Amino acid sequence: MRLRLIVFDVDGTLVDSRREICAAMRGAYGDLGLAPPADTAILSIVGLSLPQALHRLGPELDEARRAALAAGYRAHFARLRDSGALPPLYPGMRALLDALAGQDHTLLGIATGKSRRGLDALLEAHGLDGRFFTMQVADDHPSKPHPAMLRAALAQTGVEAARAVMIGDTEYDMEMARMAGLSGLGVRWGYHDAARLRAAGARDVLRDATALTRALEELADE
Repeated sequence: MRLRLIVFDVDGTLVDSRREICAAMRGAYGDLGLAPPADTAILSIVGLSLPQALHRLGPELDEARRAALAAGYRAHFARLRDSGALPPLYPGMRALLDALAGQDHTLLGIATGKSRRGLDALLEAHGLDGRFFTMQVADDHPSKPHPAMLRAALAQTGVEAARAVMIGDTEYDMEMARMAGLSGLGVRWGYHDAARLRAAGARDVLRDATALTRALEELADE
């Protein structure tokens, strides 16, 4: 098939934001005098929208506590961002985006559990604003793995699902792709391991940006 739309997850796929995510979550729990989850538990829910993520982390907490945690997390994350903390791009990802952006027949997109404000700030800081034709965020859709984000991306671009691919690091990305009818490519450098990605429907799981580039080329040649 000739690929027309390539959609990327953000946290764990384009940028390594584990330090900021874990620090903000620990801060939010600390503000309420609660013992924070282990970093491994925090990273396991990256990709979900914040309310769903907090429900997974603290199902025993009432809605008021989870709402306070959400507000605290956003505040701590914003302070980190305003202090100059910038999650780095993973190795090779800027070069990959540059190469893909130079292909006239290919559109780039994003589907992320981040807010619009957070995504805009991140892309601007990395000089990537204007790079993506479609950007689907948690503000406008149900949480992953619901396929609404990808369905909206397809509708906005006019691309059929068979000519689109989702790239992500979590099982939520792969499940979302499967439910929307897209191929899903997993990446090993993020927050879920290869076994979880494959079990969730990943067509392949790539070890680095070079391998991801080859996989996209092979997919385009089918």
